[in-house]
Amino acid sequence: MNIGGQAVIEGVMMKSKLIWSVAVRDPKGEIHVKKEVLRPLPKLLRLHVIRGVVALWQSLALGIKAIEYSASKAYEGDDKPISPLSMMLTMVTAFVLAIGIFLYLPLYLTKAMGAFLPAVDNSSFVFNAVDGVVRVVFFVTYVYVVSLWKDMRRIFEYHGAEHKVIFAYEAKTGMTLDEIRPFGTYHPRCGTSFLFIVMIMSILIFSLIPKDWSFYWKFGSRVVLIPLIAGISYETLKLSAKMTTNPVIRFLIAPGLLLQRITTKEPDDSQVEVALRALQEVLPETGGAANAG
Repeated sequence: MNIGGQAVIEGVMMKSKLIWSVAVRDPKGEIHVKKEVLRPLPKLLRLHVIRGVVALWQSLALGIKAIEYSASKAYEGDDKPISPLSMMLTMVTAFVLAIGIFLYLPLYLTKAMGAFLPAVDNSSFVFNAVDGVVRVVFFVTYVYVVSLWKDMRRIFEYHGAEHKVIFAYEAKTGMTLDEIRPFGTYHPRCGTSFLFIVMIMSILIFSLIPKDWSFYWKFGSRVVLIPLIAGISYETLKLSAKMTTNPVIRFLIAPGLLLQRITTKEPDDSQVEVALRALQEVLPETGGAANAG
């Protein structure tokens, strides 16, 4: 069974095909758990490419729920819980900023470069390659700056704990701390690797956009094509998990694995314990399905 996960505030969210759960450690050291049964998707939404868009949307929705729950437990007694309205406004603002920083601004700078470098303006592929490189530079810089924040480092440690536990589960080892501890924190199916695959795919797909289109038509088409790029990237990521020895696949996932040197940190045993608890809640063999609700 494929298991996905996400680090949250002082905790970890895990998701299987049947259940999702989030485990959070409060300031007193106790672990709190929330879990829910996932509704089966219609066959249409399980088709290739389409399922990638659905998975991305589902991850965003569950991620918001998990973060909201983790904040209410991790900050219990210190701050007021985050209201659903505040969380939604934060996510909308983050989405708009992401579109502006990682789509609009790179496109604008690349267009400006075309005025001085004819090769950029004359070739659709060169234009989109430069646009993609600028986007990657912005993204890596953003991740590095965020990693300097002390609270974010804690989340990156839980990210590392999530990967260690999933590695141990996939290796079918025992699930004790001693057996989980030796596993690494860089996982090929990580969302970080997914984002890099998205950037590579966007260069290829955006190159199909006519170069004589106006700036705003190019920008609008990039926004519209996000679901298609996400769907194709998802299928590539799924394939990469089965073909890790293939040189092309290794090339595609290599940048994401390198970036995980920033987005994952070595966790301590207490963080691994939280990730393990979240995993156990979604596995039928440990009683997760029977107790979910």
